[in-house]
Amino acid sequence: MDSKTEFYALLSRQAVSLIENESNLIANLANVSALLFQSLDDINWAGFYLDDGEELVLGPFQGNTACVRIPYQKGVCGSAFSHKRVERIADVHLFDGHIACDAQSNSEIVLPLYKGEKLLGVLDIDSPKIARFDHHDETGLTLLVNELQKHL
Repeated sequence: MDSKTEFYALLSRQAVSLIENESNLIANLANVSALLFQSLDDINWAGFYLDDGEELVLGPFQGNTACVRIPYQKGVCGSAFSHKRVERIADVHLFDGHIACDAQSNSEIVLPLYKGEKLLGVLDIDSPKIARFDHHDETGLTLLVNELQKHL
């Protein structure tokens, strides 16, 4: 097992320990975003955008101020939500339709978040470093999101 795999396994266990006995969605997402922000190197934003039935709306996060509303098909978050897939973008400035909420962000990973069968929103993590996220990060964060979804 490589160090990133071990890191994300531990991070997932920490996230579950924070949320497993709490039923409040906002409290749980707030704690997970804080855990991610404190634990991941070279990031400047970690948080959630939640579906309000019309578009994605800013949820709990850690980092610089952010865009409040994102249309379903705009930007990396909208793309991940509307296509129901992980978007791992090495250079957001090359992503067609990128929304520049923070000029310091250069790479991004966004993962769909479900509550049961319902697509609830997305987990969004930004970095000032180009190509910050690799397939190990994607696999590890997918594990974390899968664990999180079991407790929502």
